[in-house]
Amino acid sequence: MNVADLKIRNLVEYKNQIYTITEIFQDMGHDYFVKIENDIQSIPVPANSIRPIKITEEWLEKFGFSRTYSSEQCIRYERPESFIKYDFDLSSKKILEGLKIYGNSIKCRYIHEFQNIFSCLFGKEPAGSQFGLLKTES
Repeated sequence: MNVADLKIRNLVEYKNQIYTITEIFQDMGHDYFVKIENDIQSIPVPANSIRPIKITEEWLEKFGFSRTYSSEQCIRYERPESFIKYDFDLSSKKILEGLKIYGNSIKCRYIHEFQNIFSCLFGKEPAGSQFGLLKTES
């Protein structure tokens, strides 16, 4: 993962567990580290040891999306804001897959990317609840 793409509160994977980033820092040797935490522990780890979480249907539902369309070619999820959609392209080419905002395709394959885009659009973070994001913080 590119540390420049990370923000505090991003969800990431480390050793097959989901964590929230609580701090990003550089050591004296200029290596990047992140402090991550979950319900069990809070630990600093090298930034290059964490992995992104791929967007799945389950994760979209945790982010407040609902399935609105399904065919042999595509599955569409939408949030209550009518201008945000996510399509899964079921063809082998995956040309149409990804986040759609006002009809424009945005490269967004991972949870932290969606969190960052959501934050930029709404000026707030999606709120987390048991590794799912069910509502927005005010």
